[in-house]
Amino acid sequence: MTTTVLGVLEFSSIAIGIKALDDMVKIAQIKIIEARTICPGKYIIVFSGDVASVEYSFKMGSETGKDYLVDNLYLPMVHQDIVPAIGNIIKTTDWNAIGIIETLSVASSIEAGDIAAKTGNVKIIEIRLAIGFGGKSYVKMMGTLDAVEAAMNVATAKVKEKNQLCKDVIIPQPHIEIKQFFM
Repeated sequence: MTTTVLGVLEFSSIAIGIKALDDMVKIAQIKIIEARTICPGKYIIVFSGDVASVEYSFKMGSETGKDYLVDNLYLPMVHQDIVPAIGNIIKTTDWNAIGIIETLSVASSIEAGDIAAKTGNVKIIEIRLAIGFGGKSYVKMMGTLDAVEAAMNVATAKVKEKNQLCKDVIIPQPHIEIKQFFM
């Protein structure tokens, strides 16, 4: 089954995050992709389902944790590359330009990856969820230099609007020696 609707709620309280998760699954049938403690003492819920279920659960979770929301994302038409890249490294034989967007929240890195994938002909390689990064998250992408530049420009502009951008980097023609550390 292809995921088309994605919700992300990121809380500054672990206890509230777990309470929100319970409230969310009680109100609608959703698929939990990730629900766990992340650095530094935050709680993340990434979930999918049909439009109505994700919308109801998103609203319920947001209401439960309203005073503790760090960031959130309701994405009704998520790009097909995003869900498989969450917490995983997607292998590719391509070795062109690299783009990396480092954000201050998980929701922002997922949103940046979605925007980048929809903007240009880039492959989302990984979306890493704030485990051991002091609450930061990042998205890695590959493609031709022109495609990576275009995708990065649009995606970082959106993250900057939310004041969630830590750093963005483009590496044209990366050396083959870094491939084992990148993938």
